Amino acid sequence: MWHIRPDDLSDDVTRALVREHLAHMHAQTPSESVHALDLAALQRSEVIVYSAWEGETLGGIGALQRLDAQRGELKSMRTTVEARGRGAGRALLRHIMHAARTEGITSLWLETGVEDTFTAARSLYLSEGFVECEPFADYVDDPLSVFMTRSL
Repeated sequence: MWHIRPDDLSDDVTRALVREHLAHMHAQTPSESVHALDLAALQRSEVIVYSAWEGETLGGIGALQRLDAQRGELKSMRTTVEARGRGAGRALLRHIMHAARTEGITSLWLETGVEDTFTAARSLYLSEGFVECEPFADYVDDPLSVFMTRSL
């Protein structure tokens, strides 16, 4: 069972997963289409990072960025190779949705990639009630991006 907790990204293992996430995004997608947050951006006051743990083993990270009083954006979802297919991503997503509701957020939004390596992520989001939508916030239409939203 995954234990989800807020994370200040001060631990080397979570920082390494952020670096891995950014490296993967830049390896898969041209820089102008990469919207992943770096470590400094993940530590801004409007962002809350969560991590999933099984004992002392990190399973993944995900973040909630407040867009305005009622909208939040899901950012930097990443599971470790060892945790894939074991529910860490779903546990993080559900926890973030619950935390957003608790904070008064009424809708969640996200941007993800179109490449095959993002198929599992898109399937997870669809299975949790997200639907495709037009670009939101400061995003612009991008053939390499899929935008999704769901009401909370």
